[in-house]
Amino acid sequence: MKPLVYATPEFRPQAVEEEGIAIGASKSTLASLITASAGGDRDALAGVYRLTAAKLFSVCLGILGSRALAEEALQDAFVNVWRNAGSFDAAKGAPMTWLISIARNRSLTLRGRAIREVPADIEADYARLEDPRPGPLADAVASAEARALRACLERLEEAPRRAVLLAYYRGLTHDELAREMSVPLGTVKSWIRRSLTRLKACLDNG
Repeated sequence: MKPLVYATPEFRPQAVEEEGIAIGASKSTLASLITASAGGDRDALAGVYRLTAAKLFSVCLGILGSRALAEEALQDAFVNVWRNAGSFDAAKGAPMTWLISIARNRSLTLRGRAIREVPADIEADYARLEDPRPGPLADAVASAEARALRACLERLEEAPRRAVLLAYYRGLTHDELAREMSVPLGTVKSWIRRSLTRLKACLDNG
């Protein structure tokens, strides 16, 4: 089967009605296109894309907070639409609701994957806390202090420690951390505040 590849849509709010279907189209038109897609009509799928991609992309972007991930989620969502169009039943729900559900589920899956995967550069920076060779961190602290800092970081719970590492090695703001880790902003602020207090006490006590 030829791969399904679509360009990322440019989101134009004025071209989308409240239910997410482009102006000039109807729910029945969209439902018919999805049904035709189930029969292998690639032009029908392209029609679904033209009518809904802007809205679905905004849904993905709202969940993921990253344009690159939103693009990936949208592409995957339309692959799933193509594969599962036969399961759509207009009698059970609006076509846009069905499409948003697919886009949302794919976005949540990608978001969960991103949370579980600590970036390799973060792990490398963390590992260098023990490395006595000259480097960015070694220039700032002595080797013994670096080992002490690593030991203190190990005492933090996994999620707060990841938040600290992402904040100080990737420079993420509290808002960005909340989106990256899919937790409330208040939780992130609390993690950072408590973690810094614990790190200071740990280092002061040797």
